[in-house]
Amino acid sequence: MNGLLDGVGYFFRGFGWVVRHPRWWFFGLIPGLIAMVLYIVALVLLGMHASSIAEWMTPFADDWGIRDAFRVFVGVVLFVGGLALAVLTFTAVALAIGEPFYEKLSEKVEGDLGGLPEGVDLPFWRSFLRSIRDSLITLGYVLLFTIPLFILGFVPVIGQTVIPVIGAIVSGFFLTVELTALAMERRGLRRKERFAILRANKGTTVGFGLIGFLIFLVPFAAVVAMPGAVAGAAMMVRLGLKLPARPRSSTGGLGGGRGL
Repeated sequence: MNGLLDGVGYFFRGFGWVVRHPRWWFFGLIPGLIAMVLYIVALVLLGMHASSIAEWMTPFADDWGIRDAFRVFVGVVLFVGGLALAVLTFTAVALAIGEPFYEKLSEKVEGDLGGLPEGVDLPFWRSFLRSIRDSLITLGYVLLFTIPLFILGFVPVIGQTVIPVIGAIVSGFFLTVELTALAMERRGLRRKERFAILRANKGTTVGFGLIGFLIFLVPFAAVVAMPGAVAGAAMMVRLGLKLPARPRSSTGGLGGGRGL
C-alpha cells in the first residue's frame, strides 16, 4: 500500500514542479498538442469514412435484410476501436514526437534535484529510433493483455467489476514503462533492465501509472498532464526506485544510479 501511495505522490510532485516552472510546462505542452491534432484529424477521417469501410469489410451482408443496421453497427465498433487505440497509444506517440522536448524537461528536473547522473550519450537519431522500437514493443505487450481483458469484459459480473480494475492496473503499469524510459535511458538502462526494475518496484510503479491512466482518460487531460507526468517520472526514477549499481566509467564517475 505504501508503494502505491508513493507512486501517486511522485505523480503529483511532478505536477507541483511544472506549476513552479510554468515556462517548462508550456514547453512540454508542444508535443502533446501536436499529437492531439494528429489524433483528432485521424478520428475525424475515420468517422467520415467508417460507413464506407464497414461496407468494404462486409460484402457478405449485401443480401441481408438488416444490412444497413449491421453496417452501422460495424462502423460504430470501428470508431470506438479507433478511439480506444488512440487512448492506448497517445503517450507513446507523444513521447516519440516530443523526445527532444521531454528529454530537456526531464534533464531540468534532475538538474534541480542535484545534477544529472553520468550516463550513456547517444546521437539523437539513435535515441529516437530506439524510442520508437521500444514503444512498439511496449504497445505489443499492452495489446497482449488488453485484448483478452476486452473479451473478458463481456463476461457477466466479473466483466463489469474485476476486469476494469485489472485493465486499469495493467494500463497504469505500461504507462509508467513509457514515462520512465527517458530517465532510465539516461542511466544507460536498456528495455529489459527497465522492465525488471519496474517489476521489482510494483507498488510504486502501479501507483504512479494508475493515477496517470485515470487522469489521461479525461478528454484533453493527457495533453495538459504530460509535462507533469514526465517530471514526476524523473523524480520517481531518481528518488523512489531501487536501481542496480552501475559500473564506474573511465572518468571515475558513476555510470548510473539515482544521480548525484
